[in-house]
Amino acid sequence: MIDAGALTAALKKLVLEVEDDLRARVDGRDEDLREADALTRWRAEYDEALTASRTGRTWTEWRDDRVTQAAVAWVLTTVFVRFCEDNGLVSKVWIAGPTRELRQQAQDARTAHFREQPADTDREWLLQPIEYLRGLPATRDLVESHSALWLVAPSGSAAERILAFWHERGDEGELRWDFTDPSLSTRFLGDLYQDLSEHAKSTYALLQTPEFVEEFILDRTLTPALDERPLAGFKLIDPTCGSGHFLLGAFTRLLARWQEKEPATNAAELAWRTLDSVYGVDLNATAVELGALSL
Repeated sequence: MIDAGALTAALKKLVLEVEDDLRARVDGRDEDLREADALTRWRAEYDEALTASRTGRTWTEWRDDRVTQAAVAWVLTTVFVRFCEDNGLVSKVWIAGPTRELRQQAQDARTAHFREQPADTDREWLLQPIEYLRGLPATRDLVESHSALWLVAPSGSAAERILAFWHERGDEGELRWDFTDPSLSTRFLGDLYQDLSEHAKSTYALLQTPEFVEEFILDRTLTPALDERPLAGFKLIDPTCGSGHFLLGAFTRLLARWQEKEPATNAAELAWRTLDSVYGVDLNATAVELGALSL
């Protein structure tokens, strides 16, 4: 089970390291480190936004904000990968896994990749699980074209540093970070995104509702509505859903009602039926996809 507070504090430091790398990739002095067209592309986008009055920021402020978004996206995506690996939600491993055998599999897969693609760096290796997530319904939109992942990619050395973070070991020799959780609770993902991304917090007022407040509100809205209306065709919408904490709470209650009503029906069928009742809307695409992943 992950220590969310310790993980957040450690990842904040990692994000700062990745930010420095990405900033240099956009307009640093080292030509070998810079991404070929990043500065030209970002300058054109900034000039267009400034002309259209979509930003009043200086170039440096605008650039740094996007650098932070990209750094958070790259780091957070590796959190998704580790969560999926540790809980057996994917059939491959790229970073680690909860057992020595799985960690060896990840290491062997990485070695085999570089044997076949010797010119690649760990940046290209990190793209392997990202492309895999693109092929899964639950994670596809997390890494699609609207993701800040594609604003700018880290250098090979920064990608190596990200991988090294996930390979750090504790005093007893085991991996420092273990996401294994039989309940598959993803609540920490929304909290982590909120705490890592100042952009999300300031731009979208992203602030997770405490669980006791969520329960209090659902007790006084959803539960009475369920008592008064039939389950078939029941719909619920959260118009500012963020990363979906209210939707998860609502899903749990709705599913329990269906299981009570139809105890003999297959659980997966009832789960899909419940998903068809739960809707969320938010301006922040990343937060929405976190909610979709959790559901």
